[in-house]
Amino acid sequence: MRAIMSVSGSALLGIMVVVAGVAVAWPAHADPDTDFANELHTYGIYGQKDYNAWIGKITCKRLYNGLDQDAEKSAKFVFTQLPTGSTTEQTWQFLGAAINTYCPEQAPVLHRAAGQG
Repeated sequence: MRAIMSVSGSALLGIMVVVAGVAVAWPAHADPDTDFANELHTYGIYGQKDYNAWIGKITCKRLYNGLDQDAEKSAKFVFTQLPTGSTTEQTWQFLGAAINTYCPEQAPVLHRAAGQG
C-alpha cells in the first residue's frame, strides 16, 4: 500500500509540474478592445483604440435600448462616427465587428439586414 501511495505521490508531483509549465506557457489573450482594434485595422479602419471601442460599445447599447431598431439605423450611427472618407463597406465591417466583439447576442440584427433571418 505504501508503494502505491509513493507512486501516486510521484505521479501527482509530475502532474503538478506539467500543469505549472502549461500555465506559464499559456499564451496571453489581448483584451477585447485590442482585439476589436486589430480587426478594424484589417478593414483599413484606424483611429484611437479607446474611441473606436467606445463607439462599438455605444452601438450595442443603442441596440439594447431600442434606439436603433435595425442594422441600417446602427450603420447610420456608426457612419457618422467614422472619419470622413470612410466607405459604406467599412461602416458595415465596423458594425459587424462591434456586434461580434461587444454584443454577439445582437447578431440576429445583422442576419435580418442580410436577409438571413
